Amino acid sequence: MSRLSRSAVYGALIAVLIGLGVISLAAGKIWIPWTAWSALNDDPRWIVVLELRLPRTLLGLMVGAALGVCGAVLQGYTRNPLADPTVLGVSSMAALGAVLTLYLGVAAAMPWVLPAGAMLGAAVGVGVLLVLAGATSSVLTFILAGAILNTVAAAGVSLALNLAPNPWAVNEIVNWLMGSVADRSIDDVRMALPFIAVGCVLLALTARALDALTLGETGAQSLGVRLDRVRLLIAVGVALAAGASVAVTGVIGFVGLVTPHLMRPLVGARPGALIVPSALAGAAIVLAADIIVRLTPSAAEVKLGVAMAALGGPFFLALLISMRRRMA
Repeated sequence: MSRLSRSAVYGALIAVLIGLGVISLAAGKIWIPWTAWSALNDDPRWIVVLELRLPRTLLGLMVGAALGVCGAVLQGYTRNPLADPTVLGVSSMAALGAVLTLYLGVAAAMPWVLPAGAMLGAAVGVGVLLVLAGATSSVLTFILAGAILNTVAAAGVSLALNLAPNPWAVNEIVNWLMGSVADRSIDDVRMALPFIAVGCVLLALTARALDALTLGETGAQSLGVRLDRVRLLIAVGVALAAGASVAVTGVIGFVGLVTPHLMRPLVGARPGALIVPSALAGAAIVLAADIIVRLTPSAAEVKLGVAMAALGGPFFLALLISMRRRMA
């Protein structure tokens, strides 16, 4: 892809993000009209913007970018177009780690324990997947591995719900698992931002290695790529980025699956070139979906994780059908 066309794609994505960001700050049950923007602190509606809309918008950008990068890197490393933190069970394992801290009650006493539990769960999940990736790149193997991780995580979460000491704990766990950026504060942004930023930087460092891996592991090693270092960067990067995202928003699925496929026609199939566009597009997808759910005419707001699952499920099915036709 030429530099001009790549710049055009980046410019278009950034423009979309700016537009969505402005709409996200204004849209909701209480709309902030354009006349109020010039009033600044003199208008009481600015409390709604600063205390509610701004953290929600920032988390949508951060989590979308993190999940987009994780999906692009996992698909590039495994050479598997179905790789994604949710499909492969990484997000579910992160959710299990976080739910255990909620169930044990330590998250309320020590807030840092919840993100730590989520990142530890994500690290375990991605570690299992990368061990399998060292032996085979079979699509079926990764789907089965993801199904196993999802089953184990679902069983652990169900057990925690079944043994929850009171209905309030059950309600807290269920609401959190559905995934949402609503009712979050700037403290959640501060907690997640360092981990997401470090995780995305570590994943971005694998760009050259991902390009080399298109030649296979032997070809990549002949070009000087240290596969053990790449695996470590991916394991730590996905654990930090996906784990921190799940810790503050719950499970928001299919962003990492959909985003790289939307970007490939624009930037090409080279894995390293997909990382930055996937970050920008992932942020745009999550922000747009959050704007849609808050504008849905219903008594209770639809959870963002539920909306993304409703959108991502048909996309996943269509992708499987397309792959089956190509292999037939």
